[in-house]
Formats: sequence, structure tokens, C-alpha cells
Amino acid sequence: MSLDGVLQSPGGPEEDPSSGFDLGGWLVPYVDEGFNEIAGGWFEDADAFLFGRKTYQILASHWPNVTDPQDQGAAKLNGLPKYVATSTLTQLDWNNSHRLTGNLVEAISELKRQPGRALQVHGSGRLIQFLLQHELVDELRLLVFPVVLGKGQRLFEPGVVPGGWRLVSTRPTPSGVVGHAYEYAGKLAVGNIAVNADGKEELQR
Repeated sequence: MSLDGVLQSPGGPEEDPSSGFDLGGWLVPYVDEGFNEIAGGWFEDADAFLFGRKTYQILASHWPNVTDPQDQGAAKLNGLPKYVATSTLTQLDWNNSHRLTGNLVEAISELKRQPGRALQVHGSGRLIQFLLQHELVDELRLLVFPVVLGKGQRLFEPGVVPGGWRLVSTRPTPSGVVGHAYEYAGKLAVGNIAVNADGKEELQR
């Protein structure tokens, strides 16, 4: 995502121009070996993927055409199970794709109970907000790019459920991208900065 939280159309102008977004492709100038190492390491943890409808359609139009066996991300995306939260798509042609039906919270909770490593969500901003609302996100992995876009769909739109997160890793790349990983720490904790009798500031948690 960008510094101001936008995740729309990172890979190219035609990827997602919805709502008149005309800054697509902002990710591309910053892709370097460091970026590939971070993304490759995260893909290595995946045993399945969960997508919203729009992100699924964007990825399904691109990744099946990437057949390089050395491309770890392509191998994972094309081979592993992909679960799609959609009430409108009835035909999923991308290999190993499955439509989630019925109660979405229950369906995703059941997926999380299955043995294996990470069930990963890529893109899918509205789906992530739904998952946050129902406390279904265990870890946030964010690639933050050194750009400000000023418009476009944001990962955290107004109304997102407040919560606390614990930083577990961070890594910059030569081009200025920073990868962060946060574990969910529970409900948002708040406090107050007050002045005590000695005229000194103190934190009241």
C-alpha cells in the first residue's frame, strides 16, 4: 500500500481503474530484489488463499499466464487452493478455486481450523475490513511504498474496527519499500497524558 494507505491498482493502469482511479502502476518502479525476497518469503508460508471478488478477477486475469517454474509467487497462486468470498461469481475458472457459500464468518472460521500454514489474503481491502470486524485476522503483513497518492481505495477505510497490533518484524528494501508484520494484540487500549502535582507529564494507562 502507499504511505496514505491506498492499495488500488498497484500493478498497472488497467488493473483497477474503478471510480476514475488513474494512478495505476505505482508499485512497479519500486520492485527490486529486496521486494522480491520479502514477497517470496511471505508466499512460502501460504497453504491457501482467500480473496474478494474484485481481487480474484484481477489476479485470475494475470497469474495463470505466468508459467515460469522459478516464479515462486506464480507457483503458489496457480497451484494452491483459492477461496473466493462472492455472491455474484458462479463460475471460477482459475485452477483450484472454490466459492464460499452460506455464512461467511462460519466458512472462513472453518478454513482457519484446517491443518496447515497461513491462509493468506492479498489485496481484497473490503474483505479485510470484514475480517477485522469479526476478529478473523491473526497477522497483518504490509508492504508500504514511498508514494502518496491522495485518492483510491484504502486498506483502512472510515469505519474500520479499532484494534491493537504488535510489531513482530520490519524490513526495508533498497528502493524504499518497507515490509511490516503485525500480530493482533486485541481490543484498542487507550490512556491519557496528564500533568501531575509536580508539573510533570505522566502517562495514565
